[in-house]
Amino acid sequence: MAVCARLCGVGPSRGCRRRQQRGGPAETAAADSEPDTDPEEERIEAGAATLAGLGDGPCAGPAPPPRCSLLELPPELLVEIFASLPGTDLPSLAQVCTKFRRILHTDTIWRRRCREEYGVCENLRKLEITGVSCRDVYAKLLHRYRHILGLWQPDIGPYGGLLNVVVDGLFIIGWMYLPPHDPHVDDPMRFKPLFRIHLMERKSATVECMYGHKGPHNGHIQIVKKDEFSTKCNQTDHHRMSGGRQEEFRTWLREEWGRTLEDIFHEHMQELILMKFIYTSQYDNCLTYRRIYLPPSHPDDLIKPGLFKGTYGSHGLEIVMLSFHGRRARGTKITGDPNIPAGQQTVEIDLRHRIQLPDVENLRNFNELSRIVLEVRERVRQEQQEGGREAGEGHGQQDSREPPPPGGELDGAPAEDGGKPGDAAAEAEQPGQAGQGQPFVLPVGVSSRNEDYPRTCRMCFYGTGLIAGHGFTSPERTPGVFILFDENRFGFVWLELKSFSLYSRVQATFRNADAPSPQAFDEMLKNIQALTS
Repeated sequence: MAVCARLCGVGPSRGCRRRQQRGGPAETAAADSEPDTDPEEERIEAGAATLAGLGDGPCAGPAPPPRCSLLELPPELLVEIFASLPGTDLPSLAQVCTKFRRILHTDTIWRRRCREEYGVCENLRKLEITGVSCRDVYAKLLHRYRHILGLWQPDIGPYGGLLNVVVDGLFIIGWMYLPPHDPHVDDPMRFKPLFRIHLMERKSATVECMYGHKGPHNGHIQIVKKDEFSTKCNQTDHHRMSGGRQEEFRTWLREEWGRTLEDIFHEHMQELILMKFIYTSQYDNCLTYRRIYLPPSHPDDLIKPGLFKGTYGSHGLEIVMLSFHGRRARGTKITGDPNIPAGQQTVEIDLRHRIQLPDVENLRNFNELSRIVLEVRERVRQEQQEGGREAGEGHGQQDSREPPPPGGELDGAPAEDGGKPGDAAAEAEQPGQAGQGQPFVLPVGVSSRNEDYPRTCRMCFYGTGLIAGHGFTSPERTPGVFILFDENRFGFVWLELKSFSLYSRVQATFRNADAPSPQAFDEMLKNIQALTS
């Protein structure tokens, strides 16, 4: 009776719920008068029922199977079970008993954890030659340095950068991603190693600096705090060249720009290049990195957000992160320059105000394009003023112009070209749009570093671009046009500068780079912007 009561979830004083429902008062009274089962017998039977998964089952049925302890399972089965658990749980499991601790020294378990958790595809059996176990690789290399995996932005003043820390075979390597040589924006990214961590012959992980041309040398990594770490080179003499600073500059120029100083005829561009070399070379022995996330995506986004390479005049190519925020899109600099440093919002696109470009012949006239854009800017200003007055009159009531979900307008308000809400995103997603659209040509007088831009575009929107003097002095947002060419390319016409920037998607896959939440991504954007404001 007590066992039945335990299975049904009630105490013996109340009787079996199922029997109360099926029997009358006489049967219920008889059930209550039955003697209790021996306590030890009750414990064993209840335990067996629990193991058999019958805790919530009916009272009647076949007898529960005999009690089976995990300790009685054969070692090879325990190895399979333990290998399927997260590696972080295994140390606690080793404290249960001597048998578990002995089984957890089996390399098969840790080989699987290295492969499934960190993507190690190398033949880890080779480690047996060096006397290093897979357990050592997991505990002293992969798990210990797991917090530095992912995307980071180095603190190099206004220039910033993009570092990707990955597990590469039996190494953890920090790759610095560099844009292609100016102005070839569609070329793939370049990358070079800055540091590596490995566990080969020694029992503790070794950190090596990879900067310079003399091979790996002694380095150090310190995890400063959450989402921040620093690297230090302990042998900076490996960074120096026998030919002195001139040889180092020529080598850096070939790597950074793919040319010599004599090939660059623009005097201002020469000054900017020399300034960057002098500034960045101060950071060759110690660097601090702050974590960055890839932008979250939404089905209604105009295109997939992510990282893009963009042309920035004499500053060359820079890396920009495109993200969507309701009715606006933002381009945030991951790499920057002395005018607009890394972390700043270089362009902002107003997805509420679509611009209908004139025909190709009229589009060649810069004044015609400027007239169209300035008219839209005036309407935007009027809407902002009206919105401010309505907000004041509403005494805290929600403004009807609050951003709606991405891809639509509030209250069915028409888009700028008379289309329905969400037409912009919907049109971009329609099959067959790639390769079609409106003819596009740059107006006469607008400069572009890359003349090989697409000659058709899907749609255009009003936007603003951030410009400033040297040292980020007197920053201001000026009107411009955002041109969507296809899923992987867009452009921006800076009216005041009479300049055109072409952006092409970074075609790379990044692991450990997704933001834990949209709020975490927004907070990250604020943090990197505050560092250079």
